[in-house]
Amino acid sequence: MTTALLRCAGRPVGRYTYLPESAGRPFLHPVTTLGGVPVTEERPADHLHHLGASVAVPDVAGHNFWGGRTFVRGQGPTELDNHGVQRHLGWKLRDPDGCVEELSWEADGTELLREHRTFAATELSDSAWALDLSFSLTNRGSVDLAIGSPATNGRPGAGYGGFFWRAPKEPAAPAVFSGCAAGEEALHGRAADWVAMTGEGWTLVFAGATEETRRDPWFVRTTEYPGVGSSLAAAHRLPVPAGATVVRRVVTVVADGRLDRAAAAGYVRRAVTA
Repeated sequence: MTTALLRCAGRPVGRYTYLPESAGRPFLHPVTTLGGVPVTEERPADHLHHLGASVAVPDVAGHNFWGGRTFVRGQGPTELDNHGVQRHLGWKLRDPDGCVEELSWEADGTELLREHRTFAATELSDSAWALDLSFSLTNRGSVDLAIGSPATNGRPGAGYGGFFWRAPKEPAAPAVFSGCAAGEEALHGRAADWVAMTGEGWTLVFAGATEETRRDPWFVRTTEYPGVGSSLAAAHRLPVPAGATVVRRVVTVVADGRLDRAAAAGYVRRAVTA
């Protein structure tokens, strides 16, 4: 097991864990507000493969780096022996407020992608901090490949894959809103500069921090379970030619209390330019 503790303003706010034998990918859990409120969930009963905050993709050249079943066109969700592993290669930097990591995305003993990942914590106020996470996926092989999703394999609306945050399930479903819309139906599958989710004593605000990231639609769930993620392949497979690199950066504001639209937007402005 490989772990790294994340601190902000002198307080622990997250644990980064790599358990290759059971999880298949590294993840952040628990993540908390500066006041100590948990804002991630690991292996919930409804989706055992949801692991706090992580980078997960359900289809890389036909291999599952998400966990759980694979959606097969004409069959639906199917148990397949096609799971890949994000193997930790080493730390380039490992400080209390952030880390730089190298990973190999492997399936059947073959490296499909090489990843360079960074994440860092920044204090925004006495009640809010930001997690700045970026990843670059490079096809170092000689064969072109593509990233897909259940949506590109025939399941409408299921374009998840990329950065994903599983929030705690509470008695009441969380509220979600952006700068100009509100509710799961209005936000799911659409691009927005940022999306906020509020629960019991906490708010998460997810913001794309590069032009390409802002073009990715958001995957939003509130009724079935609370989760927000990016969509690398929302409607069409994302080509990754030999030698090419896909880069994304998501900044997540983690705040105590329930922020309104103006406060969420203000924190995003500060976090993305910090």
